[in-house]
Amino acid sequence: MFHSKIIYFIIFLLLTSCNVKKASNIHGITSLKNKSKNIIISKSNKNDVKSLLGPPSVKSNFDENLWIYLETKKTNQSIYKLGMQKIVRNNVLVVYLNDLGIVSKKEFYDINNLNKIKFSKKTTENIYEKDTYLYNLLSSLREKMNA
Repeated sequence: MFHSKIIYFIIFLLLTSCNVKKASNIHGITSLKNKSKNIIISKSNKNDVKSLLGPPSVKSNFDENLWIYLETKKTNQSIYKLGMQKIVRNNVLVVYLNDLGIVSKKEFYDINNLNKIKFSKKTTENIYEKDTYLYNLLSSLREKMNA
């Protein structure tokens, strides 16, 4: 009798700790796709974008008029995956501003078309040589300092 109460108690604890809805973590701006629809090309300015989406997640180092907004949603997988998270939503909004601060172009990428972005395969060649006098001098100084 006592053992059956313990078994019922354990089953009760297991059932009450189960949750039908999976836990999820959202990073960045929530509902980025819906909010991006309110940005109108050639009409919205940088203040409109800031009030709608907040400050950009990333500003380009090379172009101050390129703003990037991110949204990522991860959910826990089944108990068999030992709590590993799966990316459910990965949205990127790229907003281009002209010199006056007005939106000239916007591009929205979701998890499906993010992999279709083409990157350049070009590399930059180094101009310096390792056998120069300055390289040898600095190398010998470094060796003497480390000794």
